[in-house]
Amino acid sequence: MRLKELLEKIANELKLRNYSRQTIKSYLLCLSDYFRYAKNITKEPNIALIKKYLLNKQDRKQSPQTINLHLNAIKYFYREIAKSKTNIDIKFAKTSRRLPVILSRMEIEKIINSISNLKHKLLIAFSYGAGFRVSEATSLRITDINLDELSIHIKEAKGKKDRITIFSEKSKEDLFKLINGRDKDEYVFVSERGGKLTERTAQKVFTNALKKSGINKEATFHSLRHSFATHLLENGVDVRYVQELLGHSNIRTTQIYTHVTNPSLKNIKSPL
Repeated sequence: MRLKELLEKIANELKLRNYSRQTIKSYLLCLSDYFRYAKNITKEPNIALIKKYLLNKQDRKQSPQTINLHLNAIKYFYREIAKSKTNIDIKFAKTSRRLPVILSRMEIEKIINSISNLKHKLLIAFSYGAGFRVSEATSLRITDINLDELSIHIKEAKGKKDRITIFSEKSKEDLFKLINGRDKDEYVFVSERGGKLTERTAQKVFTNALKKSGINKEATFHSLRHSFATHLLENGVDVRYVQELLGHSNIRTTQIYTHVTNPSLKNIKSPL
């Protein structure tokens, strides 16, 4: 089977299993790279070759997350496509536990106030106030918003899961101006050429605003979501409620924010 045909077969199988577009794209990129490296693809995995392939990525300073993604894709291929019974007993790379970049409330305000375009301003304010991933912000439709209850129904988010989140009363007036009179099925944030705003454009809006506001932090669009979670915990919201609002399957994912907000540590004075 040619490489193109094999990748099409894998893509179709992933689609049938309802994997997200991002996962499909990532797996295909990983497997395309692996197949080119391996040259001769057999139904049974060559464990030594797979290890050599992953070590090569490590030597090229690729992150543990990237290496683990490639290993996941390779395991999926042999298990689900090649139907091999051979266990690929290769442990995942240990990932570094880095604390997320958090923006203070004042910094968030500076970023929002640096934007003059109403749609872009609301995109950033709304994403912070609701704890959006960038894909959730760009995929948001008018019908998903309940203005009276200040709530949002996020559909088919990461892992194909729905959830309910909140937004601020402060955004209500600007949101009404933006969506008033429009079709309920339209995207909230549309591009100039029609259709939804792209994720790249949304990220660029944030990057430009961050630069304009003069904040010297390695923050990204996702930092808005990190800040949303951290500020809720600082306000005394129970970590389990924050978990639900973020849509985390495992509470341990949410608990990383408790390390950022730990007031006991912040109250300790240096002995110097």
